Amino acid sequence: MPETVPGPSPAAVPAAGAGLDSFIAGLPKAELHVHHVGSASPRIVSELAARHPDSKVPSDPAALAEYFTFKDFAHFIQVYLSVVDLIRDAEDVRLLTYEVARDMSRQQIRYAELTVTPYSSTRRGIPAQAFMEAIEDARKAAEAELGVVLRWCFDIPGEAGLESAEETAHLAVDLRPEGLVSFGLGGPEIGVPRPQFKPYFDRARAAGLHSVPHAGEATGPQTIWDALDALGAERIGHGTSAVQDPRLLDHLAEHRIPLEVCPTSNIATRVVPTLEEHPIRRMVEAGVLVTVNSDDPPMFGTDLNTEYAVAARLLELDRAGLADLAKNAVHASFLDPAGKARLAAEIDAYTAASGDASTGGTGVPAARS
Repeated sequence: MPETVPGPSPAAVPAAGAGLDSFIAGLPKAELHVHHVGSASPRIVSELAARHPDSKVPSDPAALAEYFTFKDFAHFIQVYLSVVDLIRDAEDVRLLTYEVARDMSRQQIRYAELTVTPYSSTRRGIPAQAFMEAIEDARKAAEAELGVVLRWCFDIPGEAGLESAEETAHLAVDLRPEGLVSFGLGGPEIGVPRPQFKPYFDRARAAGLHSVPHAGEATGPQTIWDALDALGAERIGHGTSAVQDPRLLDHLAEHRIPLEVCPTSNIATRVVPTLEEHPIRRMVEAGVLVTVNSDDPPMFGTDLNTEYAVAARLLELDRAGLADLAKNAVHASFLDPAGKARLAAEIDAYTAASGDASTGGTGVPAARS
């Protein structure tokens, strides 16, 4: 069994530079790969654990740091599912969702596509309609009170098999909430082949939902090909192993299929040994449209601002490069065209107002609207 090593914390990540850190903190942003339960802050997790004392999750916030120390990817899934078990009624769902949006607002995140796994809640006894009402109530309140626009990706927990796929497709298509824009597939990849989920993605896509499965996080590039060919993927969650296949990189670049890259997550779950070895630079150099995301931020001791600081260092980005990275996420999102234009314009205005602070960074492939 691998030695237990804590996931990186914001303090452990080398700073992008005082000026860039300040710029990142105020930069308007969109986030495309961030999980609902995985975004529960230690404060919220401790509150939920205290409400449900039969859980294995500690209610002491200090003990949570040790609890969120992952031996490997399988152990991360085990810990993640124990936190999922804390969401037991509609009020838990509503509280979590609104508080996630509050944390996002503090980072100047204007728009987020939150990956939600409704099957994990409905199979624990939360009525499907109550679940839908809870996330929608929180979504509307977050937009009105916090200025954060939330949209949903309903994902299949792959480890739960085809039963979960059938239920998730039913919830997404037959009980579709107003904020739902996409259909995904998460959980472990090893032993969970993508093609078996094709009928459920076909059904979701026929209903107008976008396809955004995880692929190539803990497995090789064939999983990404399977997601593209069998599931009609329009974006790839993680895609870390894409750099192992030059033909795949060319395909992603040619067809402008974005990767939802989560650097700190990849280190915490041991799918990449160190930040210095992270493949994000090779992705960018291959012309792939890269977006940067936080995945399960409190569990990994990170947030989106920290991930932008990591990207700035790994890609040698200046302010203009960081603004381009932010616009990549906007244009790769499923926000409506007018919304994309407004947010991109806000990013440009913020960058212009920050002054000329170019450091000759490498930049990133330009997004296309």
